[in-house]
Amino acid sequence: MSLPPPSTIIRGRTWVWPDDVNTDIIIPFRFKARTNDPVEMAKYAMYGFDPEFYKKVKPGDLFVAGRNFGGGSSREQAPVAIKYSGVAAVVAESFARIFYRNSFAIGLPALEVPGISKQVKQFDEISISLQDWSVTTKDGTVYHALKVPEFLRGLMREGGLVNYYKKHKTFPWENLLAPSRT
Repeated sequence: MSLPPPSTIIRGRTWVWPDDVNTDIIIPFRFKARTNDPVEMAKYAMYGFDPEFYKKVKPGDLFVAGRNFGGGSSREQAPVAIKYSGVAAVVAESFARIFYRNSFAIGLPALEVPGISKQVKQFDEISISLQDWSVTTKDGTVYHALKVPEFLRGLMREGGLVNYYKKHKTFPWENLLAPSRT
């Protein structure tokens, strides 16, 4: 089962998480090894904080977190569990590099916005622009995420690497690496 790519503008209510949320909190190892089915993995999303999270999360909800979100394991199960739980995007002050990379690969928008966790409260409504890579908080303040190359933002808007390849029959970086033919 694949999910549709995210919209250019994502609006939703926030779940606010602290610093250093690691992959074993996101989906404990005992569940990572149990299945490869992303819908089944979603039942264990955020299990380390709340085993009933999957019953409370609503499609389109957003995560806002402190520093070092997603540290720990390099497996893709953590961002997969989040994405398939219905969470539309993760905004954090910083990410563990492998979690950040895996998020792009699977099409889970991940925006790095220093200081954001102090600007948002649990269940605030915010919006995210995947076009200009920004977050607008409840009070209308716009925070720009750290820059990422346009080809990565495009990859995100298409729903990740697999969806991008299915549509274009090429990878987004191939055009960047191709020799010029002038």
